[in-house]
Amino acid sequence: MYRIACLLVVAFLTFGCRVESAIPDAVAPDGPLAIVGVTVIPMDSEALIERQTILVEGDRIVAVGADDEIDVPSNATLVDGAGRYVIPGLAEMHGHIPPPTAPREYIENVLFLYVANGVTTVRGMLGHDGQLELKREVFDDEVIGPALYLAGPSFNGNSVRSPEQAERKVRRQADEGWDLLKIHPGMSRASYDRMAETAQELEMRFGGHVPEDVGLLHALEMGQETFDHLDGYVAYLGAAEREVSDEELRAIARKTIEHGAMVVPTMALWESLWGVADASELASYPELKYMPPDEVRSWANRYRQRSAQADKVASTRVIETRMRLLKIMQEEGVEILFGTDAPQLYSVPGFSIHHETKRMAEAGLTPFEILLSATRNVGDYFADQDDFGTIAAGKRADLVLLASNPLEDIANLGAVEGVVLRGKWLSGDDIKSRLAQIAESHQ
Repeated sequence: MYRIACLLVVAFLTFGCRVESAIPDAVAPDGPLAIVGVTVIPMDSEALIERQTILVEGDRIVAVGADDEIDVPSNATLVDGAGRYVIPGLAEMHGHIPPPTAPREYIENVLFLYVANGVTTVRGMLGHDGQLELKREVFDDEVIGPALYLAGPSFNGNSVRSPEQAERKVRRQADEGWDLLKIHPGMSRASYDRMAETAQELEMRFGGHVPEDVGLLHALEMGQETFDHLDGYVAYLGAAEREVSDEELRAIARKTIEHGAMVVPTMALWESLWGVADASELASYPELKYMPPDEVRSWANRYRQRSAQADKVASTRVIETRMRLLKIMQEEGVEILFGTDAPQLYSVPGFSIHHETKRMAEAGLTPFEILLSATRNVGDYFADQDDFGTIAAGKRADLVLLASNPLEDIANLGAVEGVVLRGKWLSGDDIKSRLAQIAESHQ
């Protein structure tokens, strides 16, 4: 078998196999890509499968199996996975992409920051006119970036002032090709209902916030698919004003399941938005060097204002309730989708996943449960558009190579040694080099 020959240094000359080297800008290798000797965490079960080879051709995984069972073609690019772990690419289900009016360098940097941290899929939750062209560029490999699924410009109290306007906006966004509708606060119940009815007619997904006039229960009844930031739950439970019992939390979790809804918790960011995070800790995040200094300064100013205005007692009660609610939702079987709401307020694209996973673990979720929310659950969500989220033949080739086992400690997601992005290999050295360039551009 060529695989055995390629693992031996002497045989590289004999059989012509190529050692993995830096591939600038995630260029697709000439021929197949093979990760050999790796421990696979397939995410279709909580398993560690050692000494595996993953063979990739084009943007698909074509074979996964024991090292001595997979024939690796002689023209394959090899990635040595010995002592390493591979997981499916991660997803950011409440991310933001800069508008087309932003500097092109900034847009491309944001996309790369996601990928550098193993985020290979982003559901963009605030669309801008012209942004669908960027989605095409990413899928056509004209720019390095995660697969983009984009909500259109938001439905809110300013953009939608009547049921008729809501219906027109839904139909226009469906015609334009947006992947879903983004709900912001402010819409009237009548406008929301028309939006929901039209969306269901056109089979358009919708999610996001819960307008005050609508309320959580009615939004569930109208078929809102995702509740981002656990929006609507705090108001429904009255969590800012009182202690909420576990029985109440379980009841609303079961109601969520009854209506087939999903949640995108964004736990870490919401602590900042409620003004109870440690300002000095936020300001010390090392990843801030990858963001424009003016943006970081604006975050600092916003946080000072929020913290000064916050009712610390009520805010702390809300955060504690959210943590309990997340754990109970996991126990009850609510579908949880991973998201961080980056970039904003110290939530740096890609790097924000590490703060989010930490808080999810502190809420009581296991590493496997956290990984599920960012891999298989997201693949299930997008099953009608592509096949990804687990490691198996036929899946989209989005993979993250890690130095340490994330099932032992979810913080090991930070030990990225390479990313396969729709079949293209980006080595750890490539990632570090591009990150250094981004940081230098902001000095």
